Amino acid sequence: MDSIHFFSLQEQDEIVALIQDVELKSSCEIRVHIDDELKGEASKRAQSVFKNLKMHKTAERNGVLLYVSLQPKSFYILGDKGIHQMVDESFWENITQEVIEKFKEKQFAEGVKNAIERCGEQLKHFFPYQEDDVNELPDEVSFNEE
Repeated sequence: MDSIHFFSLQEQDEIVALIQDVELKSSCEIRVHIDDELKGEASKRAQSVFKNLKMHKTAERNGVLLYVSLQPKSFYILGDKGIHQMVDESFWENITQEVIEKFKEKQFAEGVKNAIERCGEQLKHFFPYQEDDVNELPDEVSFNEE
C-alpha cells in the first residue's frame, strides 16, 4: 500500500473536516502528512516536512504536524515554537502513545483523528479562535513531499 491509499477517500474527507472543525475553535493550524518510506529518524523527517509545508510561517507560530511513515510504520507529532511555549513534552508524548495504541489495533484513521481532536481541545485554550482568523495552511492530507 502506498501513502496516497493509506486512508480511504472517506477517511481523508473525515480528517479534513475534523481539521476544519478544530481550526474553527482554535487559531492553530494542523496538517497531516504521510510518507511511503522513512529514511532516517522520524523527528528529522517531520522537521523537514514541517519546513517544506511552510508550517513555520504562521503568524502565531502555532502549526502542528502529524507525520506518518508507512515503512517502517512511524508516527511523530511536531508543534511550532508558539505551541512549545504553552505545553510541556508530556502533552506530545501522551498523544503519541494514544496514536500508537490505535495503530497497533490497525485503526489508523481513528488514531490520527483522535490526535487532531486532542490537539484542538488543548490548544484552543492557548490559541483561541479570533473573529478575523485566516486559515493560513491547507487542510488536506499531504503525501511524500520532498
